[in-house]
This record gives sequence, C-alpha cells and structure tokens, in this order.
Amino acid sequence: MKQKIHGTVADGFEEVREEFAALVAGGGPDHEGQVCAYLHGRRIVDLWAGDGGDGDSLYGVRTATQGAAHLVAALLVQDGTLELDRKVTYYWPEFAAEGKGGLTLRDLLAHRAGLVGTDSGFTGAELADDRVIAERLADQRPFWRPGTAFGHHTLVIGALTGEVVRRATGRTLQEVYEERVRAPHGLDLFLGLPPALDARYRTVQRAAPAAPPGSPHTLAAIALNRNAARPTDLAALPDEPLVRARGPASVGGTASARGLAGLYAAAIGERGGKAPLLKPDTVAEIGQVHATGRDLVARAHRSYGLGFEATADVWYPLLGAGAFGHRDGGGGCQGFADPRGSLAYACTRRRYSEAPPGSGSPEDGRLVAALCRAAAGR
Repeated sequence: MKQKIHGTVADGFEEVREEFAALVAGGGPDHEGQVCAYLHGRRIVDLWAGDGGDGDSLYGVRTATQGAAHLVAALLVQDGTLELDRKVTYYWPEFAAEGKGGLTLRDLLAHRAGLVGTDSGFTGAELADDRVIAERLADQRPFWRPGTAFGHHTLVIGALTGEVVRRATGRTLQEVYEERVRAPHGLDLFLGLPPALDARYRTVQRAAPAAPPGSPHTLAAIALNRNAARPTDLAALPDEPLVRARGPASVGGTASARGLAGLYAAAIGERGGKAPLLKPDTVAEIGQVHATGRDLVARAHRSYGLGFEATADVWYPLLGAGAFGHRDGGGGCQGFADPRGSLAYACTRRRYSEAPPGSGSPEDGRLVAALCRAAAGR
C-alpha cells in the first residue's frame, strides 16, 4: 500500500515533496521518517510519513548528534573561551599521555587525534558516559601519529570535545548546549531526553538482520567498538534508556527533523526573531576544510571542517562552498547548513539499514538536489 505523505511545502518546493514520496516508496510500506528545511530562516519544507509517527516524533540520530556537539564548541571559540591553536593539554593536562601532548584543539576537532577507540573497547555503560570515555582515551596510545592523518572518531569525538568544554567552562557540553542552544531556540533536539518526552520516541526498526561481524581488530572495527567483549550494536544504541537519558555527544542525540534543521537554521541566520548563533567569521572557519583525502576509518574520501563534515565536498556538490553538517549513514539521519544559500536541512528515519556508517544513498542525493533547485529558483 502506498504511504501517505503528510505536512506542507512552500510554493515552488513541490519537487521536494515528490522526491520524499519516492524515497518513502523505495523504503517499503512501513517506512517512517521526516524531512524539514529552512530558507532564510523560514521553514519551507515540513514533511513526514509513517503510520505510527508524525511531525513531532523523536528519533535517535546517532552520529548526526555531532552537529549539536560541535556547535557548542564553535560558540565557545567565538566567545574566546576556547582557542583553536592552543594545545589540548592547556585545558586537559592528562591528555598528554602516550605522545598526544602536541595535538591542538584545531586538529582534535578535525578528527586528526588518532583516538578512535581503545585497545579493549568500551562497555555499553561507558559509551553512555562521556566523562568515562574521555578518561579512558586520555591514557590510550593513538592509532596513528596525532596530526599526521585523519579518520572519523565515530563513537568518541563528542566525548573528546566535551572534556575540553568541561575543563574550560566547568560545565558539561550537554549543559552548555541546553542553556545556550536548545532551550532558547525551542529545539526538539535533545542531548539527554527528558523522561516526560520519552513517549514521543520511536524505537529503531531494522531493515534487515544484522550483518555478520568481521575482524574486530581493524581500525574501522575499533572505531565502531566491535573489539569490545560485547560489540556495540549501532542500530540498537538509541533504544538504550541510558544513552537517551544521558545524551552522549557523539551518538546520543534524540531529535525530530524540525529540531535538527532548526539547529542549523539558528546557527547561520535569524530564526524566530532571534539573532544567528554564529557570526560570519565563525561560520566560515568551521566550514573551512581542515582535513581532506582518505579517511583511515571509512577507507574512502572524506573532508572535515571543525567537527563537522564538509557536506558539499563529501555528499552534495550542489551546495555552496563552506556547507557543513553531519549525517548517520546507517540510520539515514542528517542535518546541514549551506550558509551561502541561507539553507538548512534535516531528515530523520526510523529504519536502520545496516549500511556502513557515514555512507550515502542516491535517494538522499535526489532529495537534496530537488531542494537546492527549488531554493535557487527563489
């Protein structure tokens, strides 16, 4: 049975609805998800599909969480609380162990630290606790010489960034995010879901049985915590109550597409009568490519700004230079901002496809291309 598409699009954005309908149809009769976009701070796409969900439903967005985490870092750099070219040890002296003492905050944010995991992996409880992750990584020998290469620190980059934030401010990254970003802008994107909102959360739906595990000793396996005594099930992470409650900054965000798109809209432009969170110079710096080439974890071409993916280079070439965001390939959740086009976008999905984390799909590409064409026409 054909899925019904709910919600609205502004005049001129009908093609986006058509592409979303095609994406939903390709996902099967039980596909559930949302898509939202802003142009010049005005919401111009707000769509959803699925019998059990609606526009207010909340989904685990896994590594797309990292956009919220690194917006906090960008705000603190903008304030002067953090300085990009200071060594991480200026804020976090214990980080110097095992030859990491020369790494700058700039290189840490660009996924150049070589600390994608630990030799023995993390327990499930540890993955829900950024403080514990940071403590263990401070003692870990890097998997490559810091600053010489890069690779996506999939499950730990938020904890590394968060420990610098905590040392510099005396507050957790989650607390700073709540006070400076989420609450003032009324965003349905939570790093720590309040119990009262748990009824809006939609549990994960697998598209297929989990793929058989490969070697636990590869760099990619270590980055995904498959070397642990109990390997991490990426699909199930958002369903863990401890993960949702604590909101670890690498993978623990819970959001609607409205909340995730609203984050990026608020970052780059006026939204709801509020001034942009970031100044133009800050936007330019975080979107500037700091690492590009072969990602040692993904084993593919990737480009990163400061904490964010360089979205135009990696995924969507129709976006303007300096576009930034983050996505979760297996879950299909993502968000980005295109500052030159004054465009912000997000999509969420309930289904987990078991695709390699960070991988793209042609359906997403067609949807974003339709959005870009419609926005250009305005």
